Amino acid sequence: MDFACFRTVYLADTDAAGVVYFAKGLSICHEAYEEWLASIDIKIRDLLSKQQVALPIIHSSIDFFAPAYCGDRLVIKLQVQITNASEFTVEYQIFQVSNPEKLIIKAITKHVSINSQKRSRVDLPAEIVKNI
Repeated sequence: MDFACFRTVYLADTDAAGVVYFAKGLSICHEAYEEWLASIDIKIRDLLSKQQVALPIIHSSIDFFAPAYCGDRLVIKLQVQITNASEFTVEYQIFQVSNPEKLIIKAITKHVSINSQKRSRVDLPAEIVKNI
């Protein structure tokens, strides 16, 4: 499943050198993940309030190839893939809107589906599987 969204880099996203701070890079990716969930009609509030299934991140990595500065407009492209019955991976590629051919950030998050009360693995929710 491919998905894309846009975001502006804010001052709070940057470090003392004026570029996106690594942890904020992952935060930007997570915002895009939340937008993808909304685009497939999964409401995080409902998912959390049911307290049946949680989708925690069990691995993440991020690489920066060029700086992103305050005020830059970004396009975040996601590719979501099922890894197995209880896991999926989200690959992120971030580009500046002004230079859409140059990859500036690449990240990965790996998620696992668990029963939120028993803390044991369960199959991915059907609404996730049907949209990947």
